Amino acid sequence: MISAMSVRAIRGAVQVEGNTPEAIAAGTKELLAEILKANSIAVESVISVILTATPDLTAAFPAAAAREVGFESTPLLCAVEIDVTGALPRVVRAMATVETTLAASEISHIYLGGAKALRRDIAQ
Repeated sequence: MISAMSVRAIRGAVQVEGNTPEAIAAGTKELLAEILKANSIAVESVISVILTATPDLTAAFPAAAAREVGFESTPLLCAVEIDVTGALPRVVRAMATVETTLAASEISHIYLGGAKALRRDIAQ
C-alpha cells in the first residue's frame, strides 16, 4: 500500500560553538542535514524553512548556510528568538515544512549538542 503525501513540520535546534560566521554555518548545516537524513527527506520535498537564532548570534544569517547545502530554491526565513532571561544561549532553531509519506508520529525532530536540553522528551 502506498501512503499518501502529507505536509508535515519538522522541528530542530542546535547549540553552536560561538558567535562566528563559521560556527553558525557549521551548526545550521549539521542541523538541516540531520533533519533530512533522519526523516528520509530530499531537499526537493522541503516546502520552506524558518530559521531562528538567539539574540546573541549576530555574526551570520543561518539561511546563508542553508543555501550552501542545497536550499537555493527553497523559501527561507530568518528571525530572532525572543530574549528570555536564562534561555540557552547560541541556539539556531529550524522548522522545516515538508511533503512526506511519514505519519506525524513517525517524524524525527532533531535536537543536537547542548540544544538536546530544550526537548529531552524528543531529542535524538
